[in-house]
Amino acid sequence: MTYGYLILALGVTFWLLPFLRAHQRSHSPNVVNRRARWGMVLQALAYSILWQDRFWTRALPGWRAALSIVLWLLAALLSWTSAQTLAGQFRIDAALGPEHRLVRSGPYGVMRNPIYTSMLLVLSATAVVLAPGWLFLLALSLFGVGTEIRVRTEEKLLNERFGEEFQRYKQEVPAYLPYRIVSRSHPTKIAPS
Repeated sequence: MTYGYLILALGVTFWLLPFLRAHQRSHSPNVVNRRARWGMVLQALAYSILWQDRFWTRALPGWRAALSIVLWLLAALLSWTSAQTLAGQFRIDAALGPEHRLVRSGPYGVMRNPIYTSMLLVLSATAVVLAPGWLFLLALSLFGVGTEIRVRTEEKLLNERFGEEFQRYKQEVPAYLPYRIVSRSHPTKIAPS
């Protein structure tokens, strides 16, 4: 299990670094909605649930270690590209600054919430190393509710600021998974009748 701890420690470090850097570059917000903090509490509980089993008493199979590494790499890819694309707009709270713009490039061009998707990948990567399936399902449920609270709070702020532009963005870009990539890149042509 020792290398499991190493996978978790390196994964968390590499995933978290871009957010720490981005937070340092962020400007003070002028609009903050603290209701999203309830979502943060539920997400934190979800992560802590994964640590509630006697994981240290069993060996970590190689396939689980490999799967965890792949999930960590995907999570890190999203964290680094998302933080870089936000360029000074990253906030922990649901908040907008006076300079805030609606970001539609980078990972935000294929999903509206790539940071939450990366957090889901972190939850999954951690569960693969630590938790039995039933604990993962419980954590996943709490994480889903917490994420929805945060997303709805943030989207309310974005809708108030950007209105119709944000509504178009919501219609064009999926929330968490880039499932529309294939349908957008290969549009179906209808023959005239």
